[in-house]
Amino acid sequence: MNKAIIMYAPPGAGKGTQAKLLVEKFHLVHFDTGAYIENLVHDPVKLKSKTVQRERRIYDTGTLNTPSWVLKIVKQHTKEIHDAGLGVVFSGSPRTMFEAFGDAKTEGFISFLTRAYGKENIIFIQLIVDASKSVLRNNRRLVCSMCRSSVLGIYHHLKICPSCGGKLVKRTLDNPEKHKMRIEQYIQRTKPILQELRRHGYRIVSIDGTPMPYAVFRNIVKKISR
Repeated sequence: MNKAIIMYAPPGAGKGTQAKLLVEKFHLVHFDTGAYIENLVHDPVKLKSKTVQRERRIYDTGTLNTPSWVLKIVKQHTKEIHDAGLGVVFSGSPRTMFEAFGDAKTEGFISFLTRAYGKENIIFIQLIVDASKSVLRNNRRLVCSMCRSSVLGIYHHLKICPSCGGKLVKRTLDNPEKHKMRIEQYIQRTKPILQELRRHGYRIVSIDGTPMPYAVFRNIVKKISR
């Protein structure tokens, strides 16, 4: 499946989980922008760069990182995936209007992706989840320090990842104050992208993200396979 799929959803809504399921079924590469940036800005070697130091300060507040910087690194990594002849699923890009559409001097990610994969091979999936449920999921979430798989904290007896045996930890952004900030950022800076995409005729599939993950995934597969 040589396609590009972009997941949109509020923080904690399960887009990362659904992206990984899509990867397994359709043999895609998962580009989790949030995890990629988190690892980058907390890498002791990369932190020698003043730019990375600046982006770490921004990241740790829960605010979206500098759009021009994010756009540059996402384009670079996506080009590597495309040049390898692989399809890709994104959970976290693009998150701002500039990242998505650029300006007079900078090509936006949507144009870049369209040139690479073709408009007919790009699918946008929007998971609809109420903010209160997103907050609840986020507060319960643990993440594997090794493979980055998410585990809901309702399984409170678990100390290690059931997938790889890595240690389960809380993400640096998974606290109520930062989560509220991230939801506000999603509403103000990310959701407007969907309206602009519709105006340009891109395919957007809306899915109820509140059922159990397997049910959500079944609905996703049904809709994108039509």
